[in-house]
Amino acid sequence: MKFKRLLTFALAATLSFSALTGCGTTNPDSTSAADTTKTDSSKTNITLGYLPITHALAVFETKELLDKKSDSDIEVTLQKFSSWTDLMDALNSGKIDGASVLVELAMGAVSNGIDLKAAALGHKDGNVVIVSDDISDVRDLKGKTFAIPSNQSSHNILLNDMLALGDLSIDDINVVQLAPSEMPSSLASGSIDGYCVAEPFGAQAVVQGYGHVLYDSTDLWQDSICCALVFNGGFLDKNKEAADEFLSTYKEAGSLLDEGIAKEVAEKYLGQDEKTLDVSLEWIHYDDLDISLDDYEQLSEKVKEYGINDNPPSYNDFIYQ
Repeated sequence: MKFKRLLTFALAATLSFSALTGCGTTNPDSTSAADTTKTDSSKTNITLGYLPITHALAVFETKELLDKKSDSDIEVTLQKFSSWTDLMDALNSGKIDGASVLVELAMGAVSNGIDLKAAALGHKDGNVVIVSDDISDVRDLKGKTFAIPSNQSSHNILLNDMLALGDLSIDDINVVQLAPSEMPSSLASGSIDGYCVAEPFGAQAVVQGYGHVLYDSTDLWQDSICCALVFNGGFLDKNKEAADEFLSTYKEAGSLLDEGIAKEVAEKYLGQDEKTLDVSLEWIHYDDLDISLDDYEQLSEKVKEYGINDNPPSYNDFIYQ
């Protein structure tokens, strides 16, 4: 009898512990974001994915603003990813509600039947072409190795735009895909000859003396579209009011992100040194984050021209309104 009572007690304790710990797992991907929308405080939780780049600063500043608003009905949970592939897998499956993501990746997902909506730009400009010191002209890149983060990216568009200035095409160079954080060291080691990627990884190479800027994105494509705030359609269907509140605060955050505030936010969330951020933030701005029809149509033409997406979604199908 004593053994039976002990066994019963142990079993009850095990079940209680499992309930408290989610069956022994703390993996944030184990439950979809849609299943955990309501928090204990009755606020709507919005889980947003990001890579640690300056293109996501508006998301970070939005969280800062909402955390200070006692009357807000939403709270933001940030989930950091190390690759665009992992982030997109989570966004497409609804494991996160939204993300700051390369807009071309989201366009590609929608073209393949995934329900995503782009709600706003992440930033404007903020990309540079970095090359080794032995390259002084775009024509010097012929036969060289050049890195971009993804074929479905504005960095690929900027690369193609730049090559056209030297009467070159993508077939004249060796294009490789690397994670953003790997690019400065790859340039320093000589395994690549140049790259175009989100900040602050261009500024890193400049500050550390690994290479120099060949082109700023404003030289190639003024007010270029790169990253966007994208939501999973399933989340929007169930949480339109929360999404609208977040979006309103997000646009407010963009208007506040002058160089001083942007630097404070970047230091908190990105952990980059001050000199790198000083250089990086000269190339980017966050005002007016609306996605205009004209800008989106220009982007659509570019992704078709360069073989990035032969059938991009229409403005009305893709842009949250």
